[in-house]
Amino acid sequence: DNLRSPICCIMGHVDTGKTKLLDNIRRTKVQDAEAGGITQQIGATFFPVEAIKQKTARLAETMKLEYRLPGLLVIDTPGHESFTNLRTRGSSLCDIAILVVDIMHGLEPQTLESLRLLRQKKAPFVVALNKIDRCYGWKAMPDMPIQEALKHQNEHVIREFEDRMKSIIVEFAEQKLNAEVYWRNKDLARTVSLIPTSAISGEGVPDMLMMLTRLTQERMAKSLAFVDILQCTVLEVKVIEGLGTTIDTILVNGSLEEGATIVVCTLDGPVVTTIRSLLTPHPMKEIRVKGEYIHHQKMKAAMGVKICAQGLEKAVAGTQIYVVGPDDDVEELKDSVMSDLTGILDSVKATRRGVMVQASTLGALEALLEFLRTCDPPIPVSCVNIGPVHKKDVMRASVQLEHQPEFGTILAFDVKVHSDATELSAELGVRIFTADIIYHLFDQFTAYMDNFRMARREEFAEVAVFPCVLKILPNCVFNKKDPIILGVDIEEGILKIGTPLVVPSAGGFLVGKVGSIEREHKEVDRAKKGASVAVRIDNEGSVMYGRHFDHKDKLVSRLTRQSIDALKENFREDLQKEDWQLVIKLKKVFDI
Repeated sequence: DNLRSPICCIMGHVDTGKTKLLDNIRRTKVQDAEAGGITQQIGATFFPVEAIKQKTARLAETMKLEYRLPGLLVIDTPGHESFTNLRTRGSSLCDIAILVVDIMHGLEPQTLESLRLLRQKKAPFVVALNKIDRCYGWKAMPDMPIQEALKHQNEHVIREFEDRMKSIIVEFAEQKLNAEVYWRNKDLARTVSLIPTSAISGEGVPDMLMMLTRLTQERMAKSLAFVDILQCTVLEVKVIEGLGTTIDTILVNGSLEEGATIVVCTLDGPVVTTIRSLLTPHPMKEIRVKGEYIHHQKMKAAMGVKICAQGLEKAVAGTQIYVVGPDDDVEELKDSVMSDLTGILDSVKATRRGVMVQASTLGALEALLEFLRTCDPPIPVSCVNIGPVHKKDVMRASVQLEHQPEFGTILAFDVKVHSDATELSAELGVRIFTADIIYHLFDQFTAYMDNFRMARREEFAEVAVFPCVLKILPNCVFNKKDPIILGVDIEEGILKIGTPLVVPSAGGFLVGKVGSIEREHKEVDRAKKGASVAVRIDNEGSVMYGRHFDHKDKLVSRLTRQSIDALKENFREDLQKEDWQLVIKLKKVFDI
């Protein structure tokens, strides 16, 4: 029964109490850290089985719980960032998730986003219905199992609680999910368990730990079997005084020991190095002690560990670490360690034009690229990088300015921008957008693109000529010379104000420019195929209707190479397929 600790992450909408809940679970044993020995690890908190036993003691009597797990590792970064960024060879790093829902607000946008992720990854999860202490008149029963706490409440409090819970069950049903409060849930596999909690006073927290233990032991024993194959994911790269560059990692499976040779993925290629030390912080109360870390000879999964070694400066967060065993081929391991990164870099290399994308980790970069690929319209990406934005990144992005200036931009997702990069970008005219939520980045960029396109369209409105063929109506000639005013049928294309009109049959001489268009006595700025309109044609010269041309002649918009290019680049979506076919036809007329 050699199980490893399951890895759990906490997700949910902002302000639902994710961090508070984490603090509450953690807080329980900070005062007497020896008893339960909950330790704050690198990027995660480890709860040994003793701590869970103590916390769930009052429940265990009635629930007949057996504990087969060594403990529980809760990732500290709340939210779906940890879910997308941390992958273990293609699968998500987390075994199980706690989805925090505010009982006062129900399912909110980020909750739905988290649900989408959980279902996509087929990850098991429980729902913490948090903030029950906000029910009017709630009596706090610190750290008590929830069913006991409910027995101490007034009837109107229980009524409000039941009503709010019912409406949330309905909201889950709208998302095509069955949900039920956990003690009424008969089918753990098909129904989501709701666990009412209060992160402030701790009611329901024992129930949550108990459910996590039950779910993982009963439904996930296979995937939690400890294997001696190393699975270790880089969380982040940190420079620490006295230690140099270190990497924070989550050891998912297998073990690491001091002096082992490891292969790490960096932006400059694979690095083979030796583990100088494996560190974890002291149990919480001693974190202020000098020599802040405990050294370990060997660490076994699942744990959060800091690794010190040389050559880690450019390690890529979100990638795997490999240990070189006695029978391993180092070159093969180098290829495997780089495979995640090279896959992404190759997919981007193909496009020459596009924005530059930077993200904090490989997973974040993948999530962002996937989002840009599938958004409407898709946003092309010309180059990517992982880590903070430096001067050289601005230089790379500025290459786009001469061909397609709108793509001279950097989308920086969850990374810092160095001040020298900011200065250079202002100087060169490269735009840098930063955000730590993908949508915000996308919204900023699309707003910028819309403004950019509008400005370009205004700039090229004079140059771009829309294609059209007009038939003159002989009974509707209102003025024969400057300005010529005629009634016309639009046989093909689009007629716009400012369009230069020529008579192809008479050698293509210029009649003049459209000054105004009237349809059913109303002025319009454009009219399409099939419409009958009156046009005023302003002309400088002495062109006269009846003398130089008449109703037997067609009027056609005069296209040039420049006007067609301006049309293609800035007004593509204004023209239908048949309008483009007309452009091709007119190119022959004008020998373009």
